[in-house]
Amino acid sequence: MYKFSYVQSVAGQAVVVDRTLFVRILDDARVKDICQQIARLADTPDAAGTLARLKRTLPAFCWHAWFDGGKRKNYAAHPSGMVMIDVDHVEQPRRLWDERKARCLEQGLLAAHITPSTRGLRLVFPLPTGMDIVQAQSHYVRLLELPHVDACTKDLARLSFCVPRDYFLYLDEERLLGGGEEVVPQPAASPEAPAAPPEATAATPAPPEVPPAGTPYDEAYDGIPYGLLVECLQEQLGGIPAHGSRNNFIFTMAAYLRYVCNDNPDWIASILPTYGEEAARWRRTIDSACQRAQYKVMPQIVKRAIAQARRRATLTAAGEEPCQLPPPMPSRLPRLIAHLVKNVPEVCRPAVANAVFPALAAHLNGVKFWLIDGTEKEATFMCVTMARQSSGKSAVNKPIEYIVADMVERDELNRRREQEWKDTSANRGANKEKPKRPDDLCVQVLVSDMTNAAFVQRMKDAAGRYLYTNLEELDLLKQLQTNGTRDVGKIICLCFDNGKYGQERVGTQSVTARVEIRWNWNASSTIQKGVQFFKGRMVDGTLSRINFCTIIPDKSKPFVYGRYDEQYAEVLKPYIANLNLANGHIECRQALELARHMSEACAEEGALTADDNYLELTHRAVTIAYLKAMVLYIAHDMTWTKEIADFAEWSLQYDLWCKMHFFGQTVREEQAKEQVKRIPGRRNLLELLPATFTLQDAQEVRRMQGLDDAGCRQMISSWMFRGYIEQDPALDVYIKTPKYRDRPKQ
Repeated sequence: MYKFSYVQSVAGQAVVVDRTLFVRILDDARVKDICQQIARLADTPDAAGTLARLKRTLPAFCWHAWFDGGKRKNYAAHPSGMVMIDVDHVEQPRRLWDERKARCLEQGLLAAHITPSTRGLRLVFPLPTGMDIVQAQSHYVRLLELPHVDACTKDLARLSFCVPRDYFLYLDEERLLGGGEEVVPQPAASPEAPAAPPEATAATPAPPEVPPAGTPYDEAYDGIPYGLLVECLQEQLGGIPAHGSRNNFIFTMAAYLRYVCNDNPDWIASILPTYGEEAARWRRTIDSACQRAQYKVMPQIVKRAIAQARRRATLTAAGEEPCQLPPPMPSRLPRLIAHLVKNVPEVCRPAVANAVFPALAAHLNGVKFWLIDGTEKEATFMCVTMARQSSGKSAVNKPIEYIVADMVERDELNRRREQEWKDTSANRGANKEKPKRPDDLCVQVLVSDMTNAAFVQRMKDAAGRYLYTNLEELDLLKQLQTNGTRDVGKIICLCFDNGKYGQERVGTQSVTARVEIRWNWNASSTIQKGVQFFKGRMVDGTLSRINFCTIIPDKSKPFVYGRYDEQYAEVLKPYIANLNLANGHIECRQALELARHMSEACAEEGALTADDNYLELTHRAVTIAYLKAMVLYIAHDMTWTKEIADFAEWSLQYDLWCKMHFFGQTVREEQAKEQVKRIPGRRNLLELLPATFTLQDAQEVRRMQGLDDAGCRQMISSWMFRGYIEQDPALDVYIKTPKYRDRPKQ
């Protein structure tokens, strides 16, 4: 039998598993219910936060170790003699199991089960003599040819969320938990005398050949010093790791450096710092990263690090101070975008390339697109350009002027008709009947100086068409307020979702209407004023619904505008005509595939950087980038091109860079406040706890309510005295009693 641990919650005490406890966990109805909820939400793009919270409510096994004093820390860990392997992102894990089952059993498999999401496979093997966890995982992965293996399961204290019995595909209870002698793990091989791996079978691929030590490697990648490239990649991953997370960080760095070091572990070792890690373990981690299955396409995070390093190298050579830069715009652009930005100064082109979409999409009428989650969406764009004073924020004005020229021409006719109606009404006496206001006075391009009543009236007149406004300053949005600054964030959220908006008045001459809001707009702001404007709206969804861009001044490049003339307008007309003629549901298979790819890439990057705030911003950012691709697809006569795909991917990364650059730290601070914010009013603390909980769980609930730990034991004693809970001394947990569960709800 093997000695390993179990925790009731992620922060709970670790206890040693016996057969009785193991069987009880596998047959726990609560575990089954939570896993079923996770499986239902697994394919929902916007459910990442909910999934994470659900998983944290599951109990978990620690297959790798048991612990002194119940403290689940690596320093208190005793190896169990087992190794656990997670295979992630598997659409049909049962099929994968059927294909690998025979080989797994030949290697002495102890347990195999589907993960809570039902999109992964977890395997538990004996730890081969002389191997550590990393070596053993690498050995089994190569032997079984397993795809998409999670590389972050190397620690002794690593948890594995529990699943119900029907998720298990194989379980050898006698060897794992039987009454035989306890298995004593063998020590891992020392760096000085590494143990030979188990005898290779016919299915074991030969180890890759590596150059001997001392082989000279290039000092630069495409002209960029490797030291600078490592520094920039390190920044992309959040900076130098803290103690306790160095090994995972080294693994991630090595996995990314494979793309610029010819997939050579010796080459990577020659440029990657140890970050204070023990040398032998550092080298094993690099080797493990190089054995993982690798995507053929270079990840975006590596591309950004290369671009950032190249820019820094250029500035350093010019004697200038380097600064953080957004991802560079693709060299080949879609024809429409290339035409719109051709007369714009080079430093302004990335901002203008994003800022033209609100005006372009305003030409679409009744056009809807399917999203990857199965819902439908219209092309709503709200773009804010944040940059320093006199940096060229107005560069977008001329392209927008030509984009909306046809709408402005139609609007002028309706504005004249509206003025004639006003003049006629004003000339009629008080007792004379006033003429009725025409119903078809559609004015789409609004001036920036407007009241809320005028805005509602224009939406009503538009009869489903999109309105468009180019706001010179972001603060002009406040003109639409009716009840203070809170309405601005509400309008932004309603805009993106095409929600109902309007006003109700009792006066006969007052505007009363409530319609679906369709409004695309541009705005600009200095960085300081922009951050101040969105203060208080960091965590309510406002930021994620807006497309942000910026301008990074470059003194080395001239700031020169091109000429806008009739020829410029003529080239633009066919694209605008295509947008005006579009109608109904429009679907593009390549665009949907691109959206799925972007969503998966963002999820992977969010997992690698462990940044939940970044992950939350990515969901709507992917939608915005997908909508841009669809607008370009329509404008280019329903033709999909590689340039459109590359532009959409870049636009996504550019938007996320701006959001994290300007608001990332503030968002983290606001999220932290939300987590520790005391909830007012009387709360039933026992109701906030799960059916089975620990003392630490109860203390955490008290902290969330603003209470200290001092009264926790007295609170638990009171609950036990009233018969609401009972204690299980063997597991050191508390369980809600039927008396509490069956009591009348208040």
